[in-house]
Amino acid sequence: MGGPTSTFIFSLALLALLTGCGQEKAVPKEHSRVFVQTVKSADFAAAVTLTGDIQARVQTDLSFRVGGKIIQRMVDVGDRVTARQVLAKLDPKDLQTNVDSAQAQVVAEQARVKQTAAAFVRQEKLLPKGYTSRSEYDAAQAALRSSQSALTAAQAQLANAREQLGYTALVADAPGVITARQAEVGQVVQATVPIFSLARDGERDAVFNVYESLLVEPPADAPITVSLLDNPDIKAVGKVREVTPAVAANSGTVQVKIALSALPAGMQLGSVVSATANAPAKASVELPWAALTKDLDEPAVWRVDDDGKVQLHKVTVARYLTGKVIIGDGLKGGEKVVVAGGQLLHPGMIVEIAQPPDQAQAQGVQP
Repeated sequence: MGGPTSTFIFSLALLALLTGCGQEKAVPKEHSRVFVQTVKSADFAAAVTLTGDIQARVQTDLSFRVGGKIIQRMVDVGDRVTARQVLAKLDPKDLQTNVDSAQAQVVAEQARVKQTAAAFVRQEKLLPKGYTSRSEYDAAQAALRSSQSALTAAQAQLANAREQLGYTALVADAPGVITARQAEVGQVVQATVPIFSLARDGERDAVFNVYESLLVEPPADAPITVSLLDNPDIKAVGKVREVTPAVAANSGTVQVKIALSALPAGMQLGSVVSATANAPAKASVELPWAALTKDLDEPAVWRVDDDGKVQLHKVTVARYLTGKVIIGDGLKGGEKVVVAGGQLLHPGMIVEIAQPPDQAQAQGVQP
């Protein structure tokens, strides 16, 4: 009656066989096949397109030289003005009162001068005849000189009052275009507070805000082409005229002004323009996107050593481009870097370097 026993032994043998097969399939691969690129260092200069606008070489803030209430404004933003054109007026009542008072003071001093002059003439005629004393003569002469000095001071005060009255009219000091307005009719303003901004006619600049990193070296004296942003066919050529020495705290940029020789038709004051600038060339390494991984929170690449083992190597990315990255620091050249197949790698793992398909076909080797 050995039938059940034989069946049980056969089942155990079959189970052992299946278990052994499962264990054999679970053995992990000892290495992975990866594509590797030998690093080559080359000078890289990033091209940066800057956007700016056309500004006047000379821009002036116009303000009243006296304080008062604005009663009239003749121009607005965008208006073209001529030299000596009146732009706005203040209420002249208070200053006119000062003129009238100064005028009255001049008339009073003129009358005093006539009186003292007549008294001095009398003393001058009586002194030789002995009908007056020397002291009275000297007193009359001093009174005349004092009244003459007072008249001169009153006349100067009148001239100043009239000049102040003339300042109630804000006048353009040169032809140009009004680019800004900071006050309105009815507003009381203090002296020297800007009322208008005037872009004077004449030379024009293309002004750009440039990051300081692009100006490690002084800009070249080569001509720079500036094109209209909405119509790149409209272009002007100029050279760098001025670079501001201070960096703007809020943007980290410096202002670069390009003097333009002449503006073509369609490019005018306030037009938005663009220009292309190259950053200083620096020894860098170009790698495909797939080569980049990370070590914790920092960018890294898998580097293959002479023993065929991979190790994480931290790098500094200088620039991200379409389909590739520029490594600025961390690789010098000659290193072997994994560019494909690095998803399952771990430090110290031995890898098999696979050839690209084109090289494999040329050598008759399966990749």
